[in-house]
Amino acid sequence: MDDTREQIRRHFDELAEGEWERLDASASARVSLEVHRRFLARFVRAGDRVLEIGAGPGRFTTELARLGARVVVSDVSPVQLRLNERFVGEAGLEAAVEDRLLLDVRDTGELGDASFDLVLAYGGPLSYVFEAAGPALAGLLRVVRPGREVVASVMSTLGAWRALLPAVEEEAATFGDAAMDAALRSGDLRPTQSSGHVCQMYRWSQVQQLVAAAGGTVLAASASNWSSLGDEATVEQIAADPARWALFLDQEADVCAEPGALDGGTHLLFAVTR
Repeated sequence: MDDTREQIRRHFDELAEGEWERLDASASARVSLEVHRRFLARFVRAGDRVLEIGAGPGRFTTELARLGARVVVSDVSPVQLRLNERFVGEAGLEAAVEDRLLLDVRDTGELGDASFDLVLAYGGPLSYVFEAAGPALAGLLRVVRPGREVVASVMSTLGAWRALLPAVEEEAATFGDAAMDAALRSGDLRPTQSSGHVCQMYRWSQVQQLVAAAGGTVLAASASNWSSLGDEATVEQIAADPARWALFLDQEADVCAEPGALDGGTHLLFAVTR
């Protein structure tokens, strides 16, 4: 696990500003950003003290600040933490940041019980700790006040497989059909990703099992994205019409929360409490 942590740290150190840019890279990426933003806004209250795990360069740090929260920022990558300070500062929101900590989702042991009003773990931090995901989520539930929420996301096995089918075929040519079939069934990419972005992907049923094992209760869930993972050229065409785009975003946010759509996006978003 320590080797995997170092691999993930290197990945995000090397990705650098690309982690900020990826949510502007296409119309479908902008849909994902909006779905995440709307889901988060359902749970943040002005004045909340929030622990942000895997904060990266600050896409959602700035959103938390705009919602009136005070934020303890954390990430496994020192490069991402420096970028977080830069981008949050450029947005004029640094006053909302209480501290920045170098840690991953498993490192909450020294944080006090019920010391936060909300925990945010977007970007899939739980997807990077594999067998430790259950204890890690239990740790997040421990540091949030009873009755309040942990809002998190993990990579989706089925949605990512559908959205990234060309890459899946390339991996099958390299590692073989049996290895890729095992990845589809388990969501564990370690056997087929020798370097870079190695992670544990989830089906919604597995997220439910993870939450139950950590002693939590699911309050809400959403996919990210749904129809916007279809034809990118069509999504770009919709984005060019402001009125049509606004309606499309409303439709996507609504449909992504339907039970039948949960496994259909590249990520699974969920809010849990204890």
